Amino acid sequence: MSKKIAVVTGAAGGMGLAITAKLVQSDFQIVAFDINEEGLRNLEREFAPSVFSYCVDLTDADAIKDAFASVAEKFGGVDALVNNAGNCYMSEFPNIPPSEFYSQMAVNFSSAFFCSQEAIKLMLKRSGIKKIVNISSNGAYNFDVFDPPHYRASKAAMDTLTKDLARRYADQSICVNSIAPAMTESPLFKVLSEEVLNKAISQMPRGSAMKPEEIAAWVGFLISPAGDVSSGNVIILNQGRDVR
Repeated sequence: MSKKIAVVTGAAGGMGLAITAKLVQSDFQIVAFDINEEGLRNLEREFAPSVFSYCVDLTDADAIKDAFASVAEKFGGVDALVNNAGNCYMSEFPNIPPSEFYSQMAVNFSSAFFCSQEAIKLMLKRSGIKKIVNISSNGAYNFDVFDPPHYRASKAAMDTLTKDLARRYADQSICVNSIAPAMTESPLFKVLSEEVLNKAISQMPRGSAMKPEEIAAWVGFLISPAGDVSSGNVIILNQGRDVR
């Protein structure tokens, strides 16, 4: 039986690498999207022959459309999509430049919107239950943490998209969920000052950030048959930090 096809965006980053590794372990053929050519080559070498990469600017809707057309031609369709690509700009309101706002929304939200749009076109032609998992953030809900407003807005928009698509395609066997992690070790740590990073980590109940592999395990769960009954949910992962 041929492998199912999973597209992972931002696959060359820390979280993307962990998600890719988990889905390879689950016997998926991975199509890795990223703008980092060197990182993609490393992925292909590490996980050959289970990873095929496309260097694509995920802020460009036309580039996304072309990439999915290539996926359809090579693999025949898509069974799962993980919208993982993201970044976090740290300018604070009201001094956020327009260019930074637009870039933040493009990377975190627009990429997920256009990838979902193209993936669903292909999923509708596939049998079985298909999956979309969006990597959101606790920052969309927890206003005690440091996240700037344009970052929060981009992730909240992603979660609204999750709920809309889950409802819209429920009777066509497409499950759509968000995972919203709190502090997780990733290259995004590099944009934070040591003071801000230490304060955020100290607020975690276990006194440490979560690992990318822990978040990837939840992605694997949702994409596995065990996740077939879950759709339209925002799953918050924060070690119980915000329980009141």
